[in-house]
Amino acid sequence: MKKNILIFGLIMGSILSFNMVYMVHRCYTREDFSGSDVVGYAAMIAIFSFIFIAIRNYRNKYNEGVISFGAAFKMGALIALIAATMYVVTWLLYYYLFVPDFLDKYIPHVLKEATASGATQIELDQKMVEMEKFKGMYKNPLFVILVTYSEVFPVGLIVALISALILKKKADNQTLAIN
Repeated sequence: MKKNILIFGLIMGSILSFNMVYMVHRCYTREDFSGSDVVGYAAMIAIFSFIFIAIRNYRNKYNEGVISFGAAFKMGALIALIAATMYVVTWLLYYYLFVPDFLDKYIPHVLKEATASGATQIELDQKMVEMEKFKGMYKNPLFVILVTYSEVFPVGLIVALISALILKKKADNQTLAIN
């Protein structure tokens, strides 16, 4: 089980990290800072589908077609944790080494989007205060780590939960009696 968790976690973490760097670079290098949260999260869900494949692989190849909900969820959660940790480490390196001015470019984009959606001056002022507060909190690496984990780990846990519910399979009583 450990080998399966490690292999799938590392594969997913690598793909998630590559996707994140690509998406951030894509947004960061465009003048209008455009990107797509929908595309980013859809890609994330597609990548986390490896959890389903990992659990099914373990159940069918190594566990004689049987796995409990708890074991399946544990496996999925650990894979998600490995992948999310790789994502967080990649973001920390990418942010601090290559895009330390990310928020300086992102905040005007957020304000421009709020203006385009019809925000009043009072709402824009509130948004600016909120974003400046966020920028101040982002100076703390622990905060950066927590925020970055919160982007991906919950998605992984949800996929792990759904996968465990779908893939759980108890042993047949006849199979147990024969063995």
